[in-house]
Amino acid sequence: MESETKDLPQKRGPQRPLDTFDRKILAAMTADARQTYAEMGRAAGLSAPAVHERVKRLKASGALAGTTARIDGAAVGKPFLAFVHVDAEGWGKSQRMMRLNAFPEVEEMHSVAGDTCVIVKVRTASAQALEQFLSQVFVLPGVRGTKSFVVLSTYLERPVQAEVTGEWPAVPLPPE
Repeated sequence: MESETKDLPQKRGPQRPLDTFDRKILAAMTADARQTYAEMGRAAGLSAPAVHERVKRLKASGALAGTTARIDGAAVGKPFLAFVHVDAEGWGKSQRMMRLNAFPEVEEMHSVAGDTCVIVKVRTASAQALEQFLSQVFVLPGVRGTKSFVVLSTYLERPVQAEVTGEWPAVPLPPE
C-alpha cells in the first residue's frame, strides 16, 4: 500500500492561524493577484512592506499555495465540463488513479466518502473527447465503473476564499 501512495500529496501540519489582515490580503490576491503590495495594503490596512512580509509567511506556511492564471475553458478549446465519479476496488486514491493527472483535461481529483471512491473534474473539447478520457479510466486496474455528470451551465466557479463564515444564519423551517 505504501508504494502505491508514497508520491501522493500529504496534508500539511498545523500552521499559524490566519488573522484578519492575512485574510484581507488573501481576498485581495484572489480578486486580482497582479495587484502591487501597496494596493493590497490599502485593502488590508497595512503598509506595502508589511504586506510583503505577510505574503512571504503565507507562502512559507502553505496557506498561499501559489499564484495561477484563470483560463476560460471555451477560449482554449475545452468547453465541455464534466464531473466523473469513479468506483474502484480498494482505496481509490492510489498511484493507479494518479496516472490520470497526465491528461491536461483533468482539473481536480478528490478522494471522497459515499457512493464513489474518486471524483474527477474534467474539461474536454467535446463529448467524444470525454468518451476517450473515460476509456483511459476504464483500463486502470480495479476500476469497476463511472458515472459522469455533464455541466450544462456554471453559476459559480471560484478559487478557495480566505473568508470564513463566523455565524451561519438561522434557516426558518417551511410552514406546514
